[in-house]
Amino acid sequence: MTDHAIVVRDLVRKFGNFTAVDHSSFRVERGEVFGFLGPNGAGKTTVIRILTGILAPTSGACHVLGLEIPRDTTRLKHSIGYMSQKFSLYEELNVKENLRFFGTVYGISRTELPAAMDDSIQRFELSRFGDAQAGELPAGARQRLALACALLHDPGVLFLDEPTSGMDPASRRQFWEHVRSLAAAGKTILVTTHYLDEAEYCNRLCLINQGKVIAEGTPKQVKALARTTALNVACAPLGKGLVALLGQPGLGETAIFGSNLRVVTTDPESARRVIPGLLADAAVRLDAITTDSPTLEDVFVQLVRDANG
Repeated sequence: MTDHAIVVRDLVRKFGNFTAVDHSSFRVERGEVFGFLGPNGAGKTTVIRILTGILAPTSGACHVLGLEIPRDTTRLKHSIGYMSQKFSLYEELNVKENLRFFGTVYGISRTELPAAMDDSIQRFELSRFGDAQAGELPAGARQRLALACALLHDPGVLFLDEPTSGMDPASRRQFWEHVRSLAAAGKTILVTTHYLDEAEYCNRLCLINQGKVIAEGTPKQVKALARTTALNVACAPLGKGLVALLGQPGLGETAIFGSNLRVVTTDPESARRVIPGLLADAAVRLDAITTDSPTLEDVFVQLVRDANG
């Protein structure tokens, strides 16, 4: 257990007759970014709330930094950081006041707190927002402030629950640069996200659906689970091509992907034979059909469908 920051074995959490987490098991190594992925209602936030001591498990075993949950919850709280799904800071307080409040809550001494605050303000590029109320900050700055507050006491494990929700692409990329920098410095980070492109930043992934773990591994290992092939179809006009291919038997999912159509199919050879005729019948010019590697989104959709029967 010394090599793992988080160990979850056969975890169950029920709310009345509803099972939110269903005998789930996974491990998070120290110093890695661990992506926890799943559709809405899959149980991701419930697992995080259990691991942070907010909820008690119905059954199963959980250890964070060697501490048993829920027995050692009080000891654990000063060793973890938690950034919740929604902006959870005090909007009427400014940046410095929020940092000072959370530093006090985390038990940072009065002599050490000013230096810790200054370091956080510089690290997360909050200097120009020092006197601004948190509720008036841009989305990216708000999330950086929330991250700064979660890290102020230098926790060993950081839990991030959909931290980039609502951010613009530039702010999302900047936020992930901070996350990767923290991991490089030895922090263990468990993060949930709906943006599957962000999963590529993670060392390992765990996919959960209806409370059950359905896959775990590196992004490359998870992609290897794909049973489908993606075909990029270059054609014009694109809209008419999409209509011609949508819902056709054997083609699987078809969507516009950049300047091409993307067809995700379990039978690529059959699809290659059928697509030219379908486009010709719709008076759509076919320029090329090329094969593409499956994305995490392709695999994710496949695994969820398999799990749901």
